[in-house]
Amino acid sequence: MTYVQLVIGCILLLGGAEIMVRGAVQIATRLGLSSLLIGMTVVAFGTSAPELVVSLNAAIAGTPGIAVGNVVGSNIANILLILGATCLIAPVMVDPKAVMRDGIMLLAASIFFVWISLLGNIGSVVGSLMVVSLVAYFIRSYFLEKNDGMPSAKLHERETEEFKDIKINIWLAWGFFIVGLGGVVYGADLLVESGSEIARNLGVSEEVIGLTVIAIGTSLPELAASVVAAIRGHTDVAVGNVVGSNLFNLLLVGGGVAAVHPLDIPEQIQRFDMWIMLAATLMLFAYLVLGRRFRRREGALLVGTYGGYVAFQVYGVSSLYQWIP
Repeated sequence: MTYVQLVIGCILLLGGAEIMVRGAVQIATRLGLSSLLIGMTVVAFGTSAPELVVSLNAAIAGTPGIAVGNVVGSNIANILLILGATCLIAPVMVDPKAVMRDGIMLLAASIFFVWISLLGNIGSVVGSLMVVSLVAYFIRSYFLEKNDGMPSAKLHERETEEFKDIKINIWLAWGFFIVGLGGVVYGADLLVESGSEIARNLGVSEEVIGLTVIAIGTSLPELAASVVAAIRGHTDVAVGNVVGSNLFNLLLVGGGVAAVHPLDIPEQIQRFDMWIMLAATLMLFAYLVLGRRFRRREGALLVGTYGGYVAFQVYGVSSLYQWIP
């Protein structure tokens, strides 16, 4: 029954986030918000809502391993699994100018997150500052892109268009939003509860479940959005989804949860998984700077690397990190 709850939770998160974002985009459009602003806020926040709700639920429930593992594991899955799967569908190429500023911010946020996590705890003050820094960054970015018509603005507008393929009236849009939000909240509750139970039954740590099963479950909306974008030939949108989602995960999810409930960082994540996340982010940043194309062979390598990471989580990391000083 526990595994059934896990599957139902993943389905509710995927379906709930999709319905919620589509409803929110239609509401924002009816209110006269620009596609640029919607792409930077509504779409970005909506696809990261599962991570936020799951990590907040886990932190309040007293399972910090799942809360932190979900953030770190989702960022790893977004780069290795989601970007890799997208490359297998179609080669991915993006204008470096369109993602450079967000890429630099993501790298800076990743380095800061690793540094503060090495102290063992993210307190409410630091968490609040992380959220404020994200808000300030997006406000500044919005006015820069609005006035200059930069390539990054066009990318955010295309992200919005991915959710505008249906036209509904304002009341139905609100219905979509409310039902979708309910699905995300209930799905998150099922995912945390079943994940904790599975960890106890298998005798593995909660952070391992958070880094793998929970992280994959909460990354399903990004996976669905990226795959659909690749099928439509909008592979640059897939890259934008990954970069934006990872930035939200670190500063909004990690910082927001810590602001409400201080987060203790498990030893394994400090010694091993943080560095995998940072290495994956550095690799992505290097490709963005160089303007390199992610081809199918790179996609296969990314997916294979993620498979090895998950296998290593289950079979080897608990013994490895004990040897890392």
